[in-house]
Amino acid sequence: MKVDGLLLYCRAGFEPELAAELVDRAADAGHPGYARTQRGDGYVSFFCDRPDALDRALPFDRLIFARQKLRIVKDLPGLDPQDRATPLLAALESAYGGQPDVPVFGELWTEHPDSDTGKPLAGLARGFANALRPLLRKSGWLTAQPDPGRPRLHVVLLGGTHLVLATSDPADSAPWPMGIPRLRMHADAPSRSALKLEEALLTLLDDDERAKLLRDNMQAADLGAAPGGWTWVLMRHGMKVTAVDNGPLRQALLDSGRVDHLRADGFSWQPPRTLDWMVCDMVEQPRRVADRMATWLREGWCRQTVFNLKLPMKKRWEETRICLEGFEQAAHRTLEIRARQLYHDREEITVFARPAAR
Repeated sequence: MKVDGLLLYCRAGFEPELAAELVDRAADAGHPGYARTQRGDGYVSFFCDRPDALDRALPFDRLIFARQKLRIVKDLPGLDPQDRATPLLAALESAYGGQPDVPVFGELWTEHPDSDTGKPLAGLARGFANALRPLLRKSGWLTAQPDPGRPRLHVVLLGGTHLVLATSDPADSAPWPMGIPRLRMHADAPSRSALKLEEALLTLLDDDERAKLLRDNMQAADLGAAPGGWTWVLMRHGMKVTAVDNGPLRQALLDSGRVDHLRADGFSWQPPRTLDWMVCDMVEQPRRVADRMATWLREGWCRQTVFNLKLPMKKRWEETRICLEGFEQAAHRTLEIRARQLYHDREEITVFARPAAR
């Protein structure tokens, strides 16, 4: 199959950051390319002379500002609103050299960008999916039941008469439509910030890591804890938490018997022994936060950490690179670092880090 380029979803307003990240990372990998986007679109298209090399040059798990990574099969503008399916099926046959003998795709996701112009297309996307799915199964493109072991087929609606036909590799993409995990705010959570840590643990750790690293009676610290959203998430995973903040915590956390509230400055406090986890969501300059997080790993005060870096309004990709490179340098050791702008983040990115395995 010929791939024209990549289409990547992002938070609306962060298209320039994602575009800059893609250009830099592709160039670093020896495959320079160019991005197309407009601020507010909620997606970026990326192209290079070797589109077959883009998967290796831009692995999804290394990207920070991308929510989803799709391979573009065909851009289809100017469609007849009465018949969008016929040109789509023709594009598939052209890309794959005719109808398949064995179904190629295990799922169909009909989507739209998460943007002001994309959201009104949600109803059309649902209706088109219901009409298209049986056609794809009848013509042999789609399995009768979802098969997560096969590539996904994506139909991205950019307008009523404009769609992009794309595919994704389940091993090199987000496992949720539009790259958005559907998390619900728990009634007992002290704040909506709990969703950020829940999403971070779901997105930045795999199933095996969650089973191994989120266990009963692990010891954790939450720096800048008040009112306790991230402490609450750790406590729900069975951990014992030292919540460090001069501000108040929700009383229910203190009543749980699993939380000790220490009124202290998160930037100066250090634990008396090595902890399993340290998490931090303090509103502070990102370089200062990164430097303090590096101290925790350099001194061996924690085995792994999740923290947020609040980004400036301008040059956010540049600041991200500076912070993450400085973070590892200040740790004085090789780190395993995973970072992502989560769906529940705003002007920030979330980072998971631990010493790299020897």
